[in-house]
Amino acid sequence: MTDQELQQLVASNARTIQAMLEQQETSRLRHEEQIDEIRQAMLRLSRVEEGLINMVVAIDEDRPTILRRLTSIENKVDRILEKESGA
Repeated sequence: MTDQELQQLVASNARTIQAMLEQQETSRLRHEEQIDEIRQAMLRLSRVEEGLINMVVAIDEDRPTILRRLTSIENKVDRILEKESGA
């Protein structure tokens, strides 16, 4: 192998290594962007989940739940039946 061929091989290898490093950096940056997008999505999901929990808590605190309403209706019916059977 001549000196010129060796220099061409070294130059070719250097370009290949440079291209590989650039590709690796591009992949790393893309990966970081994807991780950031996932983190942002997780934060939004956490906020939505927190909002739903707060909404359910507010509904439960502000208004009777269906179970409590049904229990109240059942108690009223029981009292009416007791009055009728006692009268």
